[in-house]
Amino acid sequence: MRAATGEPKSSQPPALGLTDAIAIIIGIVIGAGIYETAPLVLANVSSPLVALGVWALGGVLSLVGAVCYAELTSAYPHSGGDYVYLSRAFGRATGFLFGWAQLTVILTGSIGMMAYVFADYATAAWGPSAPSTAVLAIASVVLLTLLNIVSVNSGRRTQNVLTALKVVGISSIVIAGLAVGDGVKLAAPRTGEGSLGLAMIFVLYTFGGWNDAAFVASEVKSPERNLPRALVLGTLAITAIYLVINAAFIWGLGFERARASDAIAAELLSEVIGPMGGRVMAVIVMVSALGALSGLIFTGARLFAKVGADHTALGACGVWHPRLGVPLVSLLAQAAISIVLILALGTTAGRALIGGAVRAIGLAEPAWAGHGGFDVLLRATAPVFWGFFLMTGLSLFVLRVRDPDTARPFRVPGYPWVPLLFCATCAYMVQAAVLYAGSLTLVGLAPLALGLVLYAARAPLQLTGERKRA
Repeated sequence: MRAATGEPKSSQPPALGLTDAIAIIIGIVIGAGIYETAPLVLANVSSPLVALGVWALGGVLSLVGAVCYAELTSAYPHSGGDYVYLSRAFGRATGFLFGWAQLTVILTGSIGMMAYVFADYATAAWGPSAPSTAVLAIASVVLLTLLNIVSVNSGRRTQNVLTALKVVGISSIVIAGLAVGDGVKLAAPRTGEGSLGLAMIFVLYTFGGWNDAAFVASEVKSPERNLPRALVLGTLAITAIYLVINAAFIWGLGFERARASDAIAAELLSEVIGPMGGRVMAVIVMVSALGALSGLIFTGARLFAKVGADHTALGACGVWHPRLGVPLVSLLAQAAISIVLILALGTTAGRALIGGAVRAIGLAEPAWAGHGGFDVLLRATAPVFWGFFLMTGLSLFVLRVRDPDTARPFRVPGYPWVPLLFCATCAYMVQAAVLYAGSLTLVGLAPLALGLVLYAARAPLQLTGERKRA
């Protein structure tokens, strides 16, 4: 059976242009990850030039993925992105499970991660009197959800402003690196330490999220033309930014000092402006995290609206508010589940509850010690995230055969080798993510089992309803 192709309807005309779509991509991808992963990558490579080469390779692999998505978005320019492609290629059940996984684990987990990054750095900037990180994380989710509820234009303007501020912050880091660098630090002696494979895991994580603009296709003007351009241009811009900022870290601090740093950007700014550098850096990271958070909230709600329009099990999510022109229930459900994940995986009480439940069924409790909310959420969601990414890559091959007559304004160059490279990269990341997550893989997989039960229970009722309407 072919998947339903109904589009959730907004009462507003498409409001997002090419610049808006690129801002969404950059806003989601360049969160706070670059500040966390840059020294980790340096610690796993043998020289500065190898480090920059790994970042360049990450950009190339992401661009390979972007051109695959560009073909899919040009052929199926509907909101929902991966959900649409997976539904058409592998059936309604696969599409539903993808949407369910995004709602319960992947996208809401990413929202929780970015909220915790914001909260951690807000606490550093605020000082000892700051509220708990969980409270600040929840407050950021609530505030940005409310801004996205006000209207599409409000969410768009918020995203564009945060992206602009983020670029200003990154520019200040680059300028600081040039100001204090001596011009010889890229030629540091080679060492045999580290693991290139682990470095690539960190790099590809930092590039994650470039595909999320496809979730809002129906709100983009001329999506069959603008979305492929946004995917490619956005990915190229991100690659350039990552290369420049890493070069600035190495140039300003030197290879050995940069790879050993716990707060690489704050340390670099401190070289220029003194002790205030740490606080200024905290503000820059907060803005970056808010930009990523806003983009995730905006795009995620549109995905859930699409799934709700096609499946009665999530039917309420498919309703758009007639006056505001936004998927109100999707936004509220997304915020609620994100808050639950923040509390469950990032607080002592939540972890105790999960640990007790895991022990009750005879499994080993996850190793919580030494892992903050961001790290735990990343480990729990990564295997499921990369598994569905792999399936989307495979869907390109299936849809070439299943829908040969569908217009494809953009086609992947170098087919089939380019999409095969993308699928191989995703398969490697699935294996690496499972090893990294350990027993926390079950936290990500458990909701999928619940989703299967929910789909099996509701599918016969939906099929009966469709037959009656026919």
